[in-house]
Amino acid sequence: MDGTPPRKPEAKLAAGEAGYVLEDVPHVSDYLPDLPTYPNPLQDNTAYSVVKQYFVDPDDTVCQKIVVHKDGPRGNHFRRAGPRQRVYFEPDEVHACIVTCGGLCPGLNTVIREIVCGLSDMYGVTKILGIQGGYRGFYARNTIDLTPKSVNDIHKRGGTILGSSRGGHDTMKIVDSIQYRGINQVYVIGGDGSQRGAGVIFEEVRKRGLKVAVAGIPKTIDNDIPVIDKSFGFDSAVEEAQRAINAAHVEAGSADNGIGLVKLMGRYSGFIAHYATLASRDVDCCLIPESPFYLEGEGGLFKYIEKRLKENGHMVIVVAEGAGQKLIAENMKEMGQDASGNALLLDVGLWLSQKINEHFKKNKTTINLKYIDPTYMIRAIPSNASDNVYCTLLAHSVVHGAMAGYTGFTVGQVNGRHCYIPLYRITEKQNKVSITDRMWARLLSSTNQPSFLSKQDVDDAKVEDERTAKLLDGSPSNPKVEDKVRID
Repeated sequence: MDGTPPRKPEAKLAAGEAGYVLEDVPHVSDYLPDLPTYPNPLQDNTAYSVVKQYFVDPDDTVCQKIVVHKDGPRGNHFRRAGPRQRVYFEPDEVHACIVTCGGLCPGLNTVIREIVCGLSDMYGVTKILGIQGGYRGFYARNTIDLTPKSVNDIHKRGGTILGSSRGGHDTMKIVDSIQYRGINQVYVIGGDGSQRGAGVIFEEVRKRGLKVAVAGIPKTIDNDIPVIDKSFGFDSAVEEAQRAINAAHVEAGSADNGIGLVKLMGRYSGFIAHYATLASRDVDCCLIPESPFYLEGEGGLFKYIEKRLKENGHMVIVVAEGAGQKLIAENMKEMGQDASGNALLLDVGLWLSQKINEHFKKNKTTINLKYIDPTYMIRAIPSNASDNVYCTLLAHSVVHGAMAGYTGFTVGQVNGRHCYIPLYRITEKQNKVSITDRMWARLLSSTNQPSFLSKQDVDDAKVEDERTAKLLDGSPSNPKVEDKVRID
């Protein structure tokens, strides 16, 4: 990005007769009103001939808030994903491109594969480019042709066959390249920063009046993207994290006063550590960024470790990489930022190992601490079976949306249903573990660890939960509701 924050688009809202509010996504016909439409090629696809009501009704929506009080607000709805009877691109007209940006995540290759196969097998598209090396690849002229044959078995590999990078977003150069190459469908697979980039590309495309659909597939191994149920690759990462926790448990249980310390990914959101701990049932303490902790004194981490070692003779601690940053920043140098603008975090695993060893040495107690850091191992694996299916559904949904002419949107599962979401909705805040939620209480019950929270910490968490609830109730940044907008 060039350092200038993108202009937040005006919310495209429509009121339904039953009182709900549809938070819609842009469409190419919003700024190119005279475009022709064509019958969906899927009407002649024998594979789908047996499917009852295969095409999605243009008025179908998915509610963001599924549990409501009988007297409370109903919340916003999003447009349901899926194939439409009419499309805005003919197969021979489509020149699509796919780009992967940011860090690695299980399932990237599956999403690439299924976008290619979805475009080819369902819509008969033959021109699909892979942009290599992230956003820089647009103007560095690094591309490869993608076909169903060339991507046939890439879902069995970790990483991304297109390569990836952080930064490198130059809007004018990217859109110039899109226009020069005649690309009219852009699929961006990336995290919140990459989706912001997709939003800026969409705005420039609209400004130039180009018939180009810009679509995003949200990606983050930390599961920190809001609105959607979960991000692809998360289940695979939690499953792989079990191997590290199991190893820590074996090591700790095989030594006197054994402590297994595992650091997992989670820069600002501790979902991987949270769910891996719940799945394992061998963890005695889980530390995440959302829940502050302290070391010394009653109720502190050291007292709890002493208690568990006295009771069991060993223990396992799981810590997310973003936990305890305020504690360690006092005596370690700040690390700056990476190319995407993310803070370079201080290594809480090494710091905590040192502090635990120092504490017990001072108290003349021998411990055997083993530190395991599988941080990059869990993101470099292929996706598991569950994530492969999820990636397939995301990829096909985004292809259906682009062919139907929607643009400036991302795709995601909300309350178990796939839908089209405005890009700004998944970039305006981060999804975080709620420490006032029942899922966190289940973890505390499982580990028997103290909460480490002060009254102020709990009050701050409740304020954040109230802000999130307002978003779920339907409080977009621009609450103007149009009486009627174009549906399809």
